[in-house]
Amino acid sequence: MLLNPHTYDPAHFDDDTRRLLRATIGFFEDRGKKVLVDSYNDRTWYADFLDFVAKEGLFATFLTPAADGTGTRWDTARNAALSEILAFYGLGYWYTWQVTVLGLGPVWQSANGTARARAAGLLADGHVMAFGLSERTHGADIYATDMVLTPDGAGGFTATGGKYYIGNGNVAGLVSVFGRRADVDGPDGYVFFAADSRHPAYHLVKNVVNGQMYVSEFRLQDYPVREQDVLHTGRAAFDAALNTVNVGKFNLCTASIGICEHAMYEAVTHAHRRELYGRKVTDFPHVRRELTDAYARLVAMKLFSDRAVDYFRSAGPDDRRYLLFNPMTKMKVTTEGERVVDLLWDVIAAKGFEADTYFDKAAKDIRGLPKLEGTVHVNLALILKFMPNYLFGPADYAPVPTRLDAADDEFLFRQGPARGLGAIRFHDWRGPYDRHGDVASVAVFREQADGLCALLLAHAPDEEQQRDLDFLLTVGQLFALVVYGQLILEQAELTGLDRDVLDEIFAVLVGDFSAYATELHGKAATTAQQADWAVAHLRRPVRDAARTAAVWARVEALCGAYEMRP
Repeated sequence: MLLNPHTYDPAHFDDDTRRLLRATIGFFEDRGKKVLVDSYNDRTWYADFLDFVAKEGLFATFLTPAADGTGTRWDTARNAALSEILAFYGLGYWYTWQVTVLGLGPVWQSANGTARARAAGLLADGHVMAFGLSERTHGADIYATDMVLTPDGAGGFTATGGKYYIGNGNVAGLVSVFGRRADVDGPDGYVFFAADSRHPAYHLVKNVVNGQMYVSEFRLQDYPVREQDVLHTGRAAFDAALNTVNVGKFNLCTASIGICEHAMYEAVTHAHRRELYGRKVTDFPHVRRELTDAYARLVAMKLFSDRAVDYFRSAGPDDRRYLLFNPMTKMKVTTEGERVVDLLWDVIAAKGFEADTYFDKAAKDIRGLPKLEGTVHVNLALILKFMPNYLFGPADYAPVPTRLDAADDEFLFRQGPARGLGAIRFHDWRGPYDRHGDVASVAVFREQADGLCALLLAHAPDEEQQRDLDFLLTVGQLFALVVYGQLILEQAELTGLDRDVLDEIFAVLVGDFSAYATELHGKAATTAQQADWAVAHLRRPVRDAARTAAVWARVEALCGAYEMRP
């Protein structure tokens, strides 16, 4: 179930994709672990990795839509595979890829043929990109941008203002910058334009983080914006910003998965080979429970994320279900990644602080992913918009197959206006649960999910509670578990997942639902009826010693299964 670089062979992809994915693994494995950890500890800019990217045409092949390149495509399935591999070796390598994805979003959504050709040429030459949205004062609040474009009287503008938290801002061949016109008020004044970090009017201020990656602050001072540099104007610029986040921030889930996989190999191998008080560390019951829990959570992360890829690739104007599954990957999968690393850290303890381990880096970096471009709270609030239609208004859709075909996901760059989320319909979530009703823990979780529907019908949040985000976020966590479970079940069915592993995953979800129900019970805003509901829907996970032993055997087999070359 886990990525193992020693045996990795993505036979489901075409030959060129397989070659590039395996070449990427080969680059890191040939460097070895010492170079990997030393460059991280010394905060060394990863120029050698970017040289590899340029030499192999890696980003150009994966990130140029078919219409703008030769032998290229934007394929979410293989992009997810590369994203996972890069994070497996370190967040910095993933990050330079990730912000290149974001920087390209406004370009590939634009009808500006000159800018598109420029971006494709820069990628082919090995350049990376940047996404100039956030600002120091306003964060990602694009309603309040202080990047101001003043008409120059010749059909163009001069841009003045600063941007903050901009990855690759030190070297980006193209920076997609969001701003507003000085002479036009409101949404009609928004502008997205392409800038170049090498231009003399582009002033690099500093790296705002203490790390290997470069997360820049930069300022533009009277930067000339020509007509051919303008990507979007008016409301279309606003939509391009949000639609870019829809595409790019999906990669947060695969980053979390890659980090957790490498950390798990290292943690299990260390613990299983270590003896304390005359016993192997992994013979202690609490250690086995924590490692089994971590494994189940990690497999669930992969199942959900892999299935979400299919909905991205099958999306269209009449099927925008991906807009729910995207914040789920940004919020749920990444917070689960934190829990996985915490469980592993409880087992390996002081080992997790050692500078020559990968785990030391994982423990630091895993924290950042739920906090990039929208905190957990922002994404939970977004998820709540979908809850009524998801739970109570199912629609008919043709089944979505596994999407590993070599197709160009061009709809992602013509998503249209970023509104109308509350009107999006979903297929009946009960179907996958019904088909797995014979799995003990799935059946228990289904009782809890049905209970959530009953709560919302009989004791829905009143007007005051709907203004209380603290209260609503707990309801959102309960709802998110139902969505999470649905896609896990769909992917388990498509892949023939081992029944014991599926049962163990849902035993974990039952416990999580009970924990959030307990949290709801304790909220000051919770009514007596809602509190009674919370108590009535606490469930104990189904215990099955044989099932847990079978899953433990899978965990135990990770010992020594992958160790990076010194």
